[in-house]
Amino acid sequence: ATSVMYEGAPDYPHKGIWWELCERYGVTLFYTAPTAIRACMKWGPEHPGGHDLSSLRLLGSVGEPINPKAWLWYHKVIGGERCPVVDTWWQTETGAMMVATLPGAQDAKPGVAGTPLPGLSVLVVDQDGNQLHRDGGEDEAQGLLAIMRPWPAMLRNLYRDPDRYVETYWTKFGPDTYFVGDAARHDEDGYISIIGRVDDVINVSGHRLSTAEVESAIVSHPKVAEAAVIGQADEDTGQAIAAFVTLEGELEGSDAMVAELREHVAQRIGKLARPKRIIWSDDLPKTRSGKIMRRLLRDVAEGRALGDVTTLRDPDVMARLEAQIKAGAED
Repeated sequence: ATSVMYEGAPDYPHKGIWWELCERYGVTLFYTAPTAIRACMKWGPEHPGGHDLSSLRLLGSVGEPINPKAWLWYHKVIGGERCPVVDTWWQTETGAMMVATLPGAQDAKPGVAGTPLPGLSVLVVDQDGNQLHRDGGEDEAQGLLAIMRPWPAMLRNLYRDPDRYVETYWTKFGPDTYFVGDAARHDEDGYISIIGRVDDVINVSGHRLSTAEVESAIVSHPKVAEAAVIGQADEDTGQAIAAFVTLEGELEGSDAMVAELREHVAQRIGKLARPKRIIWSDDLPKTRSGKIMRRLLRDVAEGRALGDVTTLRDPDVMARLEAQIKAGAED
């Protein structure tokens, strides 16, 4: 297949470069990450709107769970409401897509990955590895994601580290079940949605909250372009929710906006999920592939020395965040 690969920041030399390339080369399939989609949302629809995207026939999403707001924007603004959006779940370790919706064969649900691809056994299980739903059944369940049978592209080992391979993937449920490391939900239609990494969970007063779920609630607010949620140490609740938020366009954060966002999250999830702290940010620390580095956000929120920043697309983001947090503390 002929492929067009773009290396570099998605806003260089201008914020419409991806769409210019799609028009120039007649791109038919476009595949990117939700973080990149949200960045395009923040920049505005005029950038893709200035280009002919009629060659596109299929859109893909990968790398993290996509929130419904970003899914719908992608479908409408980039796909012109005619292109199916395929939300694909897989890992580097799986070597291939594992869960998705097949265009033309299944209805897509915004924010929901879909069903295991044919021949694959991907299930939602409890902490002991017991299946929480029937195969293809209409049972609602929430738990951990596991793969129950070998598949063609599965990893056989980790380079020069067989002990870590066994410990990471084959000890939680035993040697016959692959532990994915993601929390997931199975709905009444047999579709699987990925909640987030098991270690991306915040424990607030004994209640376990998914960072992806809280982020999706914040981003669903019409004035929010992007958000990243972390848990930081708290004397009263063990952990507290801190949210780094980027607003749409030229909007500036205010005390009134903080209160509005906290109430918005309370309405969508519950009062326990309200962020204790909201930090406004014009951008978030991302790798070159567009993934948010929450580890660095935890470092800066708790005032620790920053870890390795060599994989950041824009290292200056952290300096700006540190300055903003310091200014907020002085206020």
